[in-house]
Amino acid sequence: MNRIGVFGGTFNPVHMGHLIMAQDALELFELNTVIFVPCACPPHKVSNDVASAGHRLAMLQAALEGDLRFEVSDIEIRRGGVSYSIDTAREIKALHPGAEIFFIIGSDSLPELRLWRDIRQLLDICRFVTIARPGTDLNDPGLRDPMPGDDRSQSLRDQIRVGHLVNISSTDIRYRIAEGMSIRYLVHPAVEMYIAEHSLFRQ
Repeated sequence: MNRIGVFGGTFNPVHMGHLIMAQDALELFELNTVIFVPCACPPHKVSNDVASAGHRLAMLQAALEGDLRFEVSDIEIRRGGVSYSIDTAREIKALHPGAEIFFIIGSDSLPELRLWRDIRQLLDICRFVTIARPGTDLNDPGLRDPMPGDDRSQSLRDQIRVGHLVNISSTDIRYRIAEGMSIRYLVHPAVEMYIAEHSLFRQ
């Protein structure tokens, strides 16, 4: 069976931590491919420094060029408006009938999963897999019982894996750009070049 990972996010910008996390998920869960899905408008983030969807999509395409394990989908950008995972999962399932869908998240998102729109329907469509982030306490109550009162809480807990703990954040990268600091080694060279060429994230 085809095993497809779905990795959604703002990717503002995509950085090496995202790429390493996707590779960890692909290897740890024996996926055939990982689809990166940049959101049109993130439902849980309010920020004035989010690059346009076109720029974020282009940076992902530049970072992933030549790596046949990964691909980029613009389905949320084409859909427009606030991006909800349930809509994306349904569309990807329809595009890949018969495939097993794995939704990749970081451990910081797992305790909030119960708040996602139509989460129980989403859990019926795909299997959530969690990659631990730096500083993760696996004994945290939000990780031990991410869906209180739901019998799938334990299976979610069982799908936590520790990959390469790389402490890179898009927030720090934007800060460094605004302050005139180097982002070399934090992002793919093609992304660094794209940001410079388009003068992104400068104040």
